[in-house]
Order: sequence, then structure tokens, then C-alpha cells
Amino acid sequence: MSMLTPPGMGGKYRITGDKYPRMRRPRRRGRLVLLTVACVALLGVIGWGTLQLIDVFTGNGRKASAAGSTAGCATKATASPTAATAPAAARPAPGRITVNVLNATPRAGLAKQTADELKKRGFRIGQVGNASKEYDKKVPGTGVLLGPASALDTSLPVLATQLPGAERRTDAARKGDAVDLIIGTGFKSLTAKPDADRALALLARPQPASTAQKKSC
Repeated sequence: MSMLTPPGMGGKYRITGDKYPRMRRPRRRGRLVLLTVACVALLGVIGWGTLQLIDVFTGNGRKASAAGSTAGCATKATASPTAATAPAAARPAPGRITVNVLNATPRAGLAKQTADELKKRGFRIGQVGNASKEYDKKVPGTGVLLGPASALDTSLPVLATQLPGAERRTDAARKGDAVDLIIGTGFKSLTAKPDADRALALLARPQPASTAQKKSC
């Protein structure tokens, strides 16, 4: 009986030949497939991450750094040289403004003297005389400019160029377009004509609009 004859076979079955079956584990093809897929996926993730890093350090990186550098900067509006806006209200020329010159001081003749000077500067002159009891000797400053509500941004700013220190007041119940120049005890004289003319020119000049934005750190 051969040593390769299984016991109990009684020699009925024999293994002949010089080739014998080899005992080996079956090939695990499933693992190889999974391993291959995992490698491909890993390579894809690595490639995608590399592209993202390149994008950060080239394009988006510059945008992010620019955004970060401007985050702590203050934004200030500057005037555009080409854009201009008209005055807040249409201001009349001195020749279209009627001024009542009223003296609230004890000095005689001050109302007429002031009215004559205003007339030389182009203003229309209305009433000239003493102030009412409401204001007589009760105006400690240089004067009071009084007019209707519509004169606040029209006639009063024009008249104020002749007496900048005067207080401006409006009376909603007042009728007409005339305005009052009530001379106070602190009055010495009207503003020098050259200075008043420059103030009138600045008042009539349109102000540039603040459209451009300037950033400063």
C-alpha cells in the first residue's frame, strides 16, 4: 500500500503519477478590486486637494488678502470732480430780496445808514425805522434776520452774507417775502463788501457731490 493511499481504502484506490494536488488558498479577487478602487479614490482626493491649495495660493488667496487688508481700513467719501449738486434751495439774487432795516439800538440814524449800504450792494429796501417793542433794545448781538418760513434756505442765507454774526429766525405766521434786518446793540457795521461778495459767490456755487469712496488705513 502506498503511503499516499488513504487509510481504509484497502489499496483499492491509488494515486499514481508524479503530479500531486497542491493545497493553496483560493485567490481573493474581491479584495484586489476593493483595493484598486480605494487607491483610485485616494488619488482623486489628493488631486482635488492639490488643486484647492493652488487656487488658494494664487487666485482666491489674493482676494482673501485684499479683503483682509481692507477690513481694518476706514472708508471716507470724497468729492467727485465731475459730479455736482445744486444748492439745497433756489436762492434769489440780492436784487430780488426786499429788506426791512430796523434799529433796535439807542443809536440814532443807524437803520438809514445800514439801509443805504445794503441798497448799494443790490438789495431792495423796504421799511426803514425803529424795531418793535418785542426787539427794541433786546437784541444783544449784532442783529437778527427775521423772515417767513420759506426764507430759511432762500433769502436769509443771502442776507446773512452781509452780516454773518446775525441770528436767523423765521415766523410761520408771517406773510410776504420781505425779510427784516433788526440791528442789535453789538452791531458795528456790515461785513466789508469784498468779503460779502466772496461769501455770495460761494453760496451760489454748486457743491460737489460726494460719490467716490476713498479707503485709508
